[in-house]
Amino acid sequence: MPAEPPPTIWEFPPPERFHPDDDLVATGADLEPGTVLAAYRRGLFPMPVGGRRAPMAWFSPVRRGVLRPRGLHVSRSLARSRRRFEIRLDTACAEVIDACADPRRPSGWIDGRIRAAYLRLHALGWVHSVETWRAGRLVGGLYGVAIGGLFAGESMFHHETDASKVALLGLVEVLDDGGRDRLVDTQWLTPHLASLGATETSREEYLALLPGLLEAPPQASWPAGLA
Repeated sequence: MPAEPPPTIWEFPPPERFHPDDDLVATGADLEPGTVLAAYRRGLFPMPVGGRRAPMAWFSPVRRGVLRPRGLHVSRSLARSRRRFEIRLDTACAEVIDACADPRRPSGWIDGRIRAAYLRLHALGWVHSVETWRAGRLVGGLYGVAIGGLFAGESMFHHETDASKVALLGLVEVLDDGGRDRLVDTQWLTPHLASLGATETSREEYLALLPGLLEAPPQASWPAGLA
């Protein structure tokens, strides 16, 4: 079981105070483990905006991207690719985050603050990486926060064709454990994610789903934290 950190000293605004047309719902606070977990439990996630000296921004998208594990579209070509890669869990979380943070990638947002925060949560057993390896080399992967039946995906990368898709397939294999209610939060819906089976839901619908997801037992497949 993951280790529960000390509670946050900050109070996030309730949903009734969210602007109905704005994904950005709060700024400030810190990235201590208790703060980040409190945010996810309220349907928020952090993302730096405006440079290192700017206060942290917290988002709850008006239109939320989500993926039901059994809704993943597995094409024949993806099924063939699955056989080319080895899937591992939590063996290279820092490397996955660093690959996702590659400054050469367009629209990069993962800075040193985010990296440190999620590695602290990884050590406590809340953040997990799903990795694709081939010939002993890390070639793709994703990472995110697992709370109960919710996996809040943060970012993914690939160095070989289909390596990130196979990581997503590996994630679904972890989550699809006997029909329990599970959900992958993709934050926003992109054409790429839509092609894989992700859909869009309203902020209100997502927040209504959260309590049941958070109360679900965690997947036994995740490795234990380091703390």
